[in-house]
Amino acid sequence: MKQFTKRDESFVCENCGKIVEKLGYTSRDHCPYCLCSKHVDIMPGDRENECKGILRPQQVELDSKKGYVIIYKCDKCGETHRNKAAEDDEKELLINLTVNQKMY
Repeated sequence: MKQFTKRDESFVCENCGKIVEKLGYTSRDHCPYCLCSKHVDIMPGDRENECKGILRPQQVELDSKKGYVIIYKCDKCGETHRNKAAEDDEKELLINLTVNQKMY
């Protein structure tokens, strides 16, 4: 069973360079402007992954319970991850990815 460690931290996006503020209601784990993330966790919030590659959004699925779910692929190790979109994510990027238009 996955364990979740809440880590709602501000950061500078390594992909687009924008300052990303805390989310406030759960852990911030990706940039709301470009949707990229950093491959830092093994279990959510643990920050124990040594990869540190950029997780790039490949596709978005619409889940009836979770809403938008972003599918990521790490540009360093190739691992894939799924994560729920945040309320302040760039909606146009999410919509474009629902029709499988890769950004990267």
